[in-house]
Amino acid sequence: MKYLVTGAAGFIGMYTAKRLLEAGHEVVGLDNLNDYYDVKLKHYRLSLLLKYENFHFQKLDLCDNNSIDRLFASEKFDRVIHLAAQAGVRFSIEKPFTYTESNITGFLTILEGCRNYGIQHLIYASSSSVYGMNPKVPFATTDPVDHPVSLYAATKKANELMAHTYSHLYGIPTTGLRFFTVYGPAGRPDMAPWLFTEAILSNKPIKVFNNGEMERDFTYIDDIVEGIYRVKDLIPKYNQEDSLTSPETSTAPYKIFNIGNNNTEKLGDFIKAIEDACGMDAEKKFMPMQKGDVKRTFADVSNLEKAISYKPSTKMRDGVKLFVDWYVEYKSANK
Repeated sequence: MKYLVTGAAGFIGMYTAKRLLEAGHEVVGLDNLNDYYDVKLKHYRLSLLLKYENFHFQKLDLCDNNSIDRLFASEKFDRVIHLAAQAGVRFSIEKPFTYTESNITGFLTILEGCRNYGIQHLIYASSSSVYGMNPKVPFATTDPVDHPVSLYAATKKANELMAHTYSHLYGIPTTGLRFFTVYGPAGRPDMAPWLFTEAILSNKPIKVFNNGEMERDFTYIDDIVEGIYRVKDLIPKYNQEDSLTSPETSTAPYKIFNIGNNNTEKLGDFIKAIEDACGMDAEKKFMPMQKGDVKRTFADVSNLEKAISYKPSTKMRDGVKLFVDWYVEYKSANK
């Protein structure tokens, strides 16, 4: 089949496109290559995809609706996997308009392309951040998600609402995936694994927020991608038996899944795994809680497991070792 993968030069986007290419699908990768973080890393990821004959890259901005419409018209995609977004909870406090442009307007452009050109299935990235400070754990897709604590989270909740609207009005099958703290080789430089590894190997202190009283459902990139790959063929259908009693249910062809490791780890244990992989101890600078952050994430993936007979399984220490090994090699090659 022919896929459009947005955010193809991003972390999850690159691995998702690679998985599709290896399975023989044709992929058009779209990215605007913005400078939110070092563009060299984005070009590195793209270089891994450009080795495939069945990959084509388009540098476009999602807010350019005319160009995106022409892309849909000319390429005639079968399915769309929308992973492009302005990421980062903390950055959304500093640059709010960047988030509404990319995550709201950009998503609307994709929805319109799907509506106008008969896309079989739209899979899009949501986030565990939609759960906010939800005290109930693990977080389940049946839980209410009406109290986001960052603009980033609000845009992801908005994406789910927009997708439902288009599924209801136009019959577009949409599946939203709430990702939980994704990490692994070629991950983002603004995320904890990179920041901690870089600081430790440079003999610099690491910032530990909320005095280390944080827990995260760290999910290795391969597990995320396998979930996406299996969900792509699980196309939602109209279901008159469903109700509108929770965020995951609808009579429209619309579904929501968590993809997480189904396990929460203390931040201190995560730091210890990085220290062990680096062979060095970290100097820790304890900091207060940051605005927009949450103390704990923990995914209930029971509906995902039931739907596709799969749940993430990579152990945190194994994933951390793979990231640190990649980081050392990448930095050595890009001095």
